[in-house]
Amino acid sequence: MLRSIDRRTAIGRRDYAILLLLARLGLRAGEVAFLELEDIDWDAGQLSVRGKRDQRTALPLPADVGAAIAAYLRYGRPRGTASRRVFLRSKAPIRGFLSQCAIGSIIRHALQRTGIQAPTTGAHQFRHALATQMLRHGASLAEIGEVLRHRNTQTTTIYAKVDLTALRTLALPWPGGAR
Repeated sequence: MLRSIDRRTAIGRRDYAILLLLARLGLRAGEVAFLELEDIDWDAGQLSVRGKRDQRTALPLPADVGAAIAAYLRYGRPRGTASRRVFLRSKAPIRGFLSQCAIGSIIRHALQRTGIQAPTTGAHQFRHALATQMLRHGASLAEIGEVLRHRNTQTTTIYAKVDLTALRTLALPWPGGAR
């Protein structure tokens, strides 16, 4: 899906940066939609994310994500707006997104453009994919919960169901052998 985005256009640069934030950092749609310019510390390579219940978390800003955001800010973000939001609408009135629904719309359009038939079309699928990938690469549920900023470890356990290959290694043989 990322490869299908035309990063030569302003909208393409914006959408690419948004999808990278979702895929690489597992951010929620609202966290991306309401990200402000002051939330990026370029010198420290960090992103301050305002999560659920307005809880702030500092996250490392991967180089590829930072480069995508910088490309959008330099060559894609509309000029002359007073909005402090990082990502802006592309049509008048030029302002930050009003809700996280705009992020879902960007994802739906990207899925349609690529012809990907996804069971869900929202931003949460990126969090789920990141957690699943981490689990497959040996991360513990505690580590995954930390990355996704889950306050309760039970929330993270839903990702354990996904990695069937790993779960099969934990299964005990059926009593009496297989039939």
